[in-house]
Amino acid sequence: MLRRVIGNDEAAIQRVFEAGGADALRILDIACGDCREADTLGETFSELKAEHTGPEATPLDIQLTGIDVRAREIADAQRRFGGKREDKKTGGKREAEFLVGDASKLDQHKQLGDGENFDVVFMRHQNYWNGDRTWEEIFDQALHKLDDEGRLVITSYFDDEHQLALDAIQKLGGKLIVTERNEESRELSTPGKSIDRHVAVFRKKD
Repeated sequence: MLRRVIGNDEAAIQRVFEAGGADALRILDIACGDCREADTLGETFSELKAEHTGPEATPLDIQLTGIDVRAREIADAQRRFGGKREDKKTGGKREAEFLVGDASKLDQHKQLGDGENFDVVFMRHQNYWNGDRTWEEIFDQALHKLDDEGRLVITSYFDDEHQLALDAIQKLGGKLIVTERNEESRELSTPGKSIDRHVAVFRKKD
């Protein structure tokens, strides 16, 4: 699903083309928990570049930074995915670090770098209903951490919550590129809730 949605965004794919070699694609994963999606994110962008540039192209290097307030989950993510390695499939370099921190105050987090922006900011299962003001602050920080041509990608559990998040991000200066209902999402026990039920991609407004 993620490959299809992002793959339809030609400008984002061009961004992937330009990354690699000395310039890694920089991904910020907000409220990442134990970051089970770490490998999926790397594989998605690497496969997109390979599909559009051919197998002889420079492998895509990826720098992933995850942040969450839950120290135990961050420790698990660091243990499983942290550090440097080589993607055995593509030969691209993978580097990941995971930070304990408040995503509503990204601009105060020194380890994220002053004025350094990301090609992709990712939020899996944003939780707008659990404190709309807090999530508006997180969305605002996420947009400010995007490079000029970067992309903000969110997923949601619920239909109504997804729409609320879309509205909030657009009011904060995000331009909606695409949103799709994931027909392959796995239903959960709560009615109307499923894994990655919706996926949306934004950029900064001009």
